[in-house]
Amino acid sequence: MSGAAKRLQGISQQLVDGIPDAGTFEGIPKVRQVAQDSVGPRIKDKVVIITGANSPAGIGRASAHQYAHNGAKAVYLCDYDHSHLATHKREIESLYPGVDTHIRQFDAADEVAVKAVIDDALQQYGRLDIFFANAGIVGQPKAFTDISGEDFMKTLKTNTLGVFLAVKHAASAMKQTSDSKPYPSGSIICTASVAGLRSNAGSTDYSASKAAVVSIAQTCAYQLAGTGIRINAICPGLIETGMTQSVFDAARARGTQRKIGQLNPLQRGAVADEVARVALFLGSDESSYVNGQAWAVCGGLSAGHPFVPGKLA
Repeated sequence: MSGAAKRLQGISQQLVDGIPDAGTFEGIPKVRQVAQDSVGPRIKDKVVIITGANSPAGIGRASAHQYAHNGAKAVYLCDYDHSHLATHKREIESLYPGVDTHIRQFDAADEVAVKAVIDDALQQYGRLDIFFANAGIVGQPKAFTDISGEDFMKTLKTNTLGVFLAVKHAASAMKQTSDSKPYPSGSIICTASVAGLRSNAGSTDYSASKAAVVSIAQTCAYQLAGTGIRINAICPGLIETGMTQSVFDAARARGTQRKIGQLNPLQRGAVADEVARVALFLGSDESSYVNGQAWAVCGGLSAGHPFVPGKLA
């Protein structure tokens, strides 16, 4: 293959073919489209890898259900803690028998393991379409003066290095083409946090690790220019997951659950599926022009400055 042909093979379909003409209706141009019909399955026949998928109340598990429900060909459920992965696999297979469901146990910061699961997807299906780098840990619930350098780096290892490795190897895989995927393309989704956008939403180590995730999404999006591979970060607010379960449980025990999320305009917390719907959109072709962005899913918390409800002055 000539050098020019190789370069052409590494360029997205839209740059090669352009966005097709849709014809006219009574002399007026019809609406041109890049994505397929959004009425049916939104990620039909796509191959998906999700890290941080073990928690029963987690964003990873909820996203796996959305991807399977919307026509994924294969979904890989990955986590360091694999205590519930087999159960999740059986549930998805019972609900969506046409979806190949795989489970993998590994540390998201283990580069060899990350590359191995991606290589497996390429070997079995000849493609990788969506990588949701969702694995993360809470961090140190203490003042920054009390956090050791070792603990600080432990948080960054999972929350930041894990995302970097996912982006590095997923992007390389998404550049590969095949008979079923003639052009490079794909969507990499990274779980950041509103704590990565503003202060007072998490500890210093956690906030720094999530701010770095946003930066990875932005800088790598530009380094993938022209490939058709998109990368975005999701920044959840207060979501009821395994990571935050103690907060919700304590509020219910005190009878103050209605105060959860009172600082955001919706004045409530959220469930994992509300974030999973955004992950579905970002993984689908419907988000074909969304790239390098940090999507806050926080009920509006990050839209303004802190305030006391009912007191605007």
